[in-house]
Amino acid sequence: MSKPPKEPKGEKGLTVVEANRPTLALAADLASRVAPNVERYLLRGLEGSDNTRLAYSADLRSYEAYCELHQLAPWPAALETLASYVANLADVGRKLATINRHLAAIEKNHQLLGLPSAINAPALDVLRKGVAREIGKKQKQAPAFSVPHLKRTIDRLDLSRPDGLRARALLLLGFAGAFRRSELVDINLEHLEMVHDATDEVLVITLPKSKANQAGEVEQKIIFYGENPAYCPIGAYNAWIAQLGDRTEGPLFVSLKRSRPGEPGKPTDKRLADRRVNLLVKEHLGAKYSAHSLRVSFITTSKLAGQSNDFIKNQTKQKTDAMISRYTRLDDIIKYNAGRSLGL
Repeated sequence: MSKPPKEPKGEKGLTVVEANRPTLALAADLASRVAPNVERYLLRGLEGSDNTRLAYSADLRSYEAYCELHQLAPWPAALETLASYVANLADVGRKLATINRHLAAIEKNHQLLGLPSAINAPALDVLRKGVAREIGKKQKQAPAFSVPHLKRTIDRLDLSRPDGLRARALLLLGFAGAFRRSELVDINLEHLEMVHDATDEVLVITLPKSKANQAGEVEQKIIFYGENPAYCPIGAYNAWIAQLGDRTEGPLFVSLKRSRPGEPGKPTDKRLADRRVNLLVKEHLGAKYSAHSLRVSFITTSKLAGQSNDFIKNQTKQKTDAMISRYTRLDDIIKYNAGRSLGL
């Protein structure tokens, strides 16, 4: 068996990093040759890289399939390849946000592979501006619902059935916690804890990870009691978990199984699909709403109530004020207009 080639050595015997080797390959190789504590951090870094690539996997598969079809080299991507791919996405009717997401996936994979990227080339920037003008910049955004509309929805639920109890808990927790649908379905029973302090009793939900928290830092959302028991998120949560029996671990929101047509479905131990969350929101709140409406409605309602961006970000976990502005739905320029408060 031939010996692996030795790493080139620089001054004082230090390993020279080879520019033509992928960054992840270098990190994986280094992990096998260092102290255990260094290896642990390197492996966590590689794990994060794998998670990032998984999140972008569908977009990367689409890009690589396009390159294979047209006999183009995907990695590293030539400027002409990227330009051709962007134009193709625009021609087949992809939205501007979708095109930008594909390019972000391609750029991130270049970084993970340690390869140069042409994503920020001036010519490609000009092309992207042309695409934006051609197909328009306006994205279809999830609308916000009002609290009265949410309450009317809760009033219509049949709370004698498990599906009604699940829908109430999902809607109220999703709204009160400003959850993404992926976060909602990822909640486990062991992630929830009732916490008491001198003035309050609250439900603390610990998120092991989220879209904006791939590093696994501790991230928590706080759910407060509602003034009206009929619309109280914690009361809705307690009523739903009573349907789960003596379970203390596993998914909070699960699918339901009917024994016979027309009978109430009984909770299974199978985690609810995030697509199902979207369908449940549309079914109960209305077809124009989506699961994302739970999050944008929290932000919009909070802004209208005079809450500061810092208070809002404590729940949404967004990093910037710009994201709060982007998610606030105050599109009715007659209803929401500072001109009303001039005192004239």
